[in-house]
Amino acid sequence: MERKNGWQLAEQAGELTPDGMQRLLNSAVWDADGVRDDVRDYVVENLGDPDGVLVLDETGFLKKGTKSAGVARQYSGTAGRIENCQIGVFLTYVTAAGRSFLDRELYLPQSWTGDEDRCREAGIGGEVAFATKPQLAKAMLARALAGKVPARWVTADEVYGCDRRLRMWLEAEGIGHVMAVKSNESLIGATSGHIFTAVRARTLADEVADEDWQTLSAGDGEKGPRLYQWARVPIRPLREKGVGHWLLIRRSLTDSSKRAFYVCYGPAETTLTELVRIAGSRWSIEECFQTAKGEVGLDHYQVRRYDAWYRHITLSMLAHAYLTVTRATQHTAHSEKGVPEKQRN
Repeated sequence: MERKNGWQLAEQAGELTPDGMQRLLNSAVWDADGVRDDVRDYVVENLGDPDGVLVLDETGFLKKGTKSAGVARQYSGTAGRIENCQIGVFLTYVTAAGRSFLDRELYLPQSWTGDEDRCREAGIGGEVAFATKPQLAKAMLARALAGKVPARWVTADEVYGCDRRLRMWLEAEGIGHVMAVKSNESLIGATSGHIFTAVRARTLADEVADEDWQTLSAGDGEKGPRLYQWARVPIRPLREKGVGHWLLIRRSLTDSSKRAFYVCYGPAETTLTELVRIAGSRWSIEECFQTAKGEVGLDHYQVRRYDAWYRHITLSMLAHAYLTVTRATQHTAHSEKGVPEKQRN
């Protein structure tokens, strides 16, 4: 079905009204967080890999009016501008077998958490306090770790990478990470004078010699390998034994002024190629958003309440996980039977 809201689903199911579908999201008794944990366990059971990557990102849900929980005039990467929308923060699990969602949180701006009447009308309990997007991300990562999700790395964009408390927490948990940061991120690194001091990421990148750049693929895109030039610079000299801290730099093959920066932490023997692989895996969550919105109606809901948002999103995550696991299982079965790659596709 092109649309997957209450009316269209009810019609497809042969029902005269959407009452049953709406009741499932608004008033039926079931535990959305319990289903979320079931989805996580299902994904791990079928896609789990010790080298898995946990990817954080957010997506916008454009909305009209002011009643939907968390809706506000705020920047939406989906629209590429400030829009009236809700923002969902998501955690995705990426392995060689496939990629799917593990967790979700609805971001509530302070204009919401500071208005008790508005929260009460949208079903937001008094126990729900304001939390930044990195704080929501940390809560989801903590649940993934508590749930024994096999993952060696975490990656995210600047919204999360620029939060030092999140990076330090990951380090304390012993989780490797490749986190995007802004060009003016202050780091402890050595300039040409070989003296370690506080220096901006872009300044460290300026010191990289031409011969130290390597052309590597950050993974396959729609038009083939995503090729860039990459380099890394050691940072934080007083690190503990056996681990490494680096600034990873990516620049365009055609315009060297177009650069991206990542703060990295991991085993000392980690190669540049591995860091590039982790950085490139962040695009996987964009693919998950695209397929989830197109195939399982992630953004097709017509609910306003806080708990109903979680219920719809969780069921969409479940459907997305089912499709992902089904595809992975079929791919494995065909591979074992020796079916040619072109025919499998």
